Amino acid sequence: MTCSGAGEGLTAVNPLSRDQIASAARIVVKVGSSSISGESADQIGPLVEALAGAHARGTEVVLVSSGAIATGMPYLRLSDHPSDLATQQAAASVGQSLLISRYQASLDRYDIVAGQVLLTAGDLENATPRSNAQRAMDRLLGLRILPIVNENDTVATHEIRFGDNDRLAALVATLCGADLLLLLSDVDALYTKPPERPGAEPISFVAHGDLLPGMEFGSTSVNSVGTGGASTKVMAARLAAAGGTGVLVTATTLAAEALRGDRVGTWFEPRGTAGSPSLVN
Repeated sequence: MTCSGAGEGLTAVNPLSRDQIASAARIVVKVGSSSISGESADQIGPLVEALAGAHARGTEVVLVSSGAIATGMPYLRLSDHPSDLATQQAAASVGQSLLISRYQASLDRYDIVAGQVLLTAGDLENATPRSNAQRAMDRLLGLRILPIVNENDTVATHEIRFGDNDRLAALVATLCGADLLLLLSDVDALYTKPPERPGAEPISFVAHGDLLPGMEFGSTSVNSVGTGGASTKVMAARLAAAGGTGVLVTATTLAAEALRGDRVGTWFEPRGTAGSPSLVN
């Protein structure tokens, strides 16, 4: 399996069904800042354990991880996510190496080596850097290295930034022709409305092309350590599913169950799969 150009509209020949998750040949896993930094930094170990389990089955695993800025913030004595680009870049510069070191310390238990891949939006929109990224990712995976991808915050500008790593993960999944994109956050699934509201119900299945009428996902939220929200995950899931990648949205604490194929989270059916209407549990 080789990576393909993000602009080529790749569709998998045999798109993955939900029942085939455990047998996926290549997966992209995205985890957000709030799930692996600050008070949640201890979740890196269980997450790595889940990734190592898939790796041991022969699956090629790519991790898209936010958290460089959040990891660097305490070292810059910042209590809130910086709003100006220069401070974001400074925090990312400090935090990126620390974040990778934490991942590698956990991966050492499983004799897995991480490879750092930093990208900007321009890298996947222009042919030459996109080709370079494809080649590097393919070689890393061929060597059984686990690539850890993040946006290159130290050089990104407001005009070329991905905006959130959910979209970055969807673009990487399409770039690499991944069978599965696992989007992890603090919430166990997508809900019909914000889960703290009365009457909110989890959504278990979204058929390809389903616009989810009547659902209230809200706008992108920003907290002290990260950006994102349900709306960005829906947009990212649709982007990846249109490229033939099955998408599962669930909580970081359920990563092991998700990669085993347990019935958790919200499944977005990829293009090319015969499906059913979206179901609400």
